[in-house]
Amino acid sequence: MDKQRILISRAIFPEVIDKLAAHFEIEGNQADEPWSQDEFVRRLANKHGVFTTSSERIDSALLGACPDLKICANMAVGYNNFDVPAMTSAKVLGTNAPGVLTETTADFGFTLLMAAARRVSESEHWLRAGKWNRWRYDLFAGSDVHGSTLAILGMGRIGRGIARRGAHGFGMRVIYHNRSRLDSTTEAECKASYVSKEELLRTADHLVLVLPYTSESHHAIGAAELALMKPSATLINIARGGIVDDAALAHALREKRLAAAGLDVFEGEPKVHPELLTLPNVVLTPHIASASVPTRMAMAHLAADNLIGYLLHGKPVTPLNPEVMEWKKS
Repeated sequence: MDKQRILISRAIFPEVIDKLAAHFEIEGNQADEPWSQDEFVRRLANKHGVFTTSSERIDSALLGACPDLKICANMAVGYNNFDVPAMTSAKVLGTNAPGVLTETTADFGFTLLMAAARRVSESEHWLRAGKWNRWRYDLFAGSDVHGSTLAILGMGRIGRGIARRGAHGFGMRVIYHNRSRLDSTTEAECKASYVSKEELLRTADHLVLVLPYTSESHHAIGAAELALMKPSATLINIARGGIVDDAALAHALREKRLAAAGLDVFEGEPKVHPELLTLPNVVLTPHIASASVPTRMAMAHLAADNLIGYLLHGKPVTPLNPEVMEWKKS
């Protein structure tokens, strides 16, 4: 029997390719060439499955041009690159990679929080420029983390991981806002209190964004929301670009209406709003919150396991639209 065909859209770990090649006919992209959407569709046209990262778009036009496609396996927890309703209509399964990156991403959220609050990036650039010649009492004096108020917008796995770090590790008061309130046991474990979004913004010393990107969460933090925050506050975005209005944020940072920000994601990435690049009081990283070797390996293996599980056994590990499997059985 002929093997089913898989497209791997980006360079990944060789051992993951070997794992997939044991079961499927593989077309890879280890050169990590930037494909246009048309080129991506052309390569996918006769494939049964695709291994994607968050940068490849799966939409109705692609689905119509790829009649053999059965599954799109994202090596990411976010999946705003997937048009899930269109995939469901086309009976194409989507999967993501939740869970395996929770703790690493929560670590990085705290990395950005501390770097922004304590002006680490700003002071390092100043030092490297040879400007340090004496001590001053207020030299790069920033904000305390311990004992401050940690505000979390979006209280899924990663949000809860950040809450635990803040409450148990730094003695922070933790408040959160979410689409639905957590149960009392989980709140107690995180030492977190539920508040309205307005109170969250007004009270935060450090605001961390960990909510999924949807049409409803687009620009969830814009000029009006930033105006509610303390001028001494920091804002951290490890969620998705588009949740923050980057132009409004840049303006608030430049006007010192917000003390600092730490951003791992951006609107229209890999492009970054040009004004953000000129500001000393923002820490910028290139979407690397999950980028430890063990975690990225686990993400890649989970995407591969979804492809193998579904195409060979009808049992994916982390399906996004499981109703597709029910239709397949019927």
